[in-house]
Amino acid sequence: MKPDAERAASDRRGSARAALAAAGLWIALVAGASAGDRALIDFIGYSDDARYFAFEEFGIQDGSGFAYSSVYVVDLATDSWVLGSPVKVQAEDEAEPLWQVRAEAIEQARGFIDDFGLHTPVEIAALTGDGVAAGDGKSLEFGTPPIVGRAVSDSYGLRLSTFETTAATACVEYFGAAPLGFELTLSQGTDRLVHRDASLPRSRGCPSDYRIYAVLMPFGAATLSNAVAIISVYPGGFEGPDRRFLAVPLGF
Repeated sequence: MKPDAERAASDRRGSARAALAAAGLWIALVAGASAGDRALIDFIGYSDDARYFAFEEFGIQDGSGFAYSSVYVVDLATDSWVLGSPVKVQAEDEAEPLWQVRAEAIEQARGFIDDFGLHTPVEIAALTGDGVAAGDGKSLEFGTPPIVGRAVSDSYGLRLSTFETTAATACVEYFGAAPLGFELTLSQGTDRLVHRDASLPRSRGCPSDYRIYAVLMPFGAATLSNAVAIISVYPGGFEGPDRRFLAVPLGF
């Protein structure tokens, strides 16, 4: 075969291989679009002064099938994790049950729970459960939970919007799309911006969407001074978009 013909044949083979690889990647992404790791959440509580808030994020990891649990302790005054948080535990094989991994994570976080006095229960002011079909998760209307025999007081609205931003992770190279940040606005007559992302930290990964999940308050609270919005975030995962959680202080 002449050199030019050899090069042409080589180019055709290379193009065919690239097309097959692209098709395989597309099939994997489509097949995994609903097969990501959807974490669940458990609310641990507030500190006695309501400055600190803790929650557990847990589930079964996509790809490996290993159980995991992460305990986050958030300083609501600085909108940041406390030093040493999150506490992360992951099973070493599929035989280790989720309940056991969760128990180990809580035990490892016991020092934080005791040191920060995370003993005040959480009151759920509003919750959009995973089985709720209506809405896009970008808005939520709620009020202050009532005392027995009284109607809900006050009236608030949360609005979430997303936008392209930059991240510490190479999202375009990994997932072919820029990562999304989010903005959260609280309204009661007038709008107040409570959060807007800049460049995303590496811990956020490469999000493709966000949804409002819940609004929480310390037990017995009458205002939003120490309230927290729980936001579902969907970073790219091994088998499709995963679901993780963020806690955003509404009052500080």
